Amino acid sequence: MRAQSSATAPSRIAVDATGADTGGASFGTVQAALGVVAFSLTFPATAWGLEGFGPWSLIAVRSILAAAVAGACLVVLRVAPPERRHWLGLAVVGAGVVLGFPLLTTLALQTSTTAHAAVVVGLLPLTTALLSALRVGTRPSRTFWIAALAGAAAVIAFTVQQSGGALTSADAYLFGALLVCAAGYTEGGRLARVMPGWQVIGWALVLCLPLTVPMAAVALSFEPVHLTAHAVTGLLWVAIGSQFLGLVVWYRGMAAIGIPKASQLQLAQPLLTLVWSVLLLGEHLPVAAPLTAAAVLVCIAVTQRARG
Repeated sequence: MRAQSSATAPSRIAVDATGADTGGASFGTVQAALGVVAFSLTFPATAWGLEGFGPWSLIAVRSILAAAVAGACLVVLRVAPPERRHWLGLAVVGAGVVLGFPLLTTLALQTSTTAHAAVVVGLLPLTTALLSALRVGTRPSRTFWIAALAGAAAVIAFTVQQSGGALTSADAYLFGALLVCAAGYTEGGRLARVMPGWQVIGWALVLCLPLTVPMAAVALSFEPVHLTAHAVTGLLWVAIGSQFLGLVVWYRGMAAIGIPKASQLQLAQPLLTLVWSVLLLGEHLPVAAPLTAAAVLVCIAVTQRARG
């Protein structure tokens, strides 16, 4: 039996026309939240990975390792390839989530702290909600948008306050990462309504292999590698934790509760990353972080209650 046929099984979470969950909303929220926790460790893990790998090597190798795990799951479970009409969407997921976001954020982290990168990427929820409204046709309520904009404003104010009002070259990478990642999330959330979330990211990772394998071969030939405990741990986490397992539960969560609401859970991601940056990297926690955290959590509560 084709593994994809499970998408039509009675146990499949039902989604209404607005993209909101009609059953199992709490479980969908938990899955999306687990994805956020996994993503919040991405920047600290990337910083660890950069201790032993060059940026291009780290990006390529992490994608290949994640594709190996995903490909093995697809083969063992005998999952049939997606229908032809879904390949373009999978290419968008691959370009945005597998290649674009890791590439741009890794380049940014060469000159930026994880704390600064985290708060800039905190604009991702609003960016995702905007692209979702354009691509999927979702129409969140006015209350939802007010809360989302308030959360984004809090993140922007935090960023400007910490950087002294000056934007750096790293910010250009980070803003580009926002756009490509939001596109990948939106398309992945749409595809997760018609196929299991793990298959969405799994096929996207496999689809990128013709690019990531040559990229790894070239990068490893001119970027020195120094294997340390931090470097290996960081590489394994960004490859398996962030780029595969995290995206599996994230896409399942988006399919269950809708892309706009799921994206707003990511307002908590910058604050979680700040905590990890202190605990794992020894970075200084900005004084304004607790106030921003309180504002963001209020916005999350409002967006989760607002109906699309």
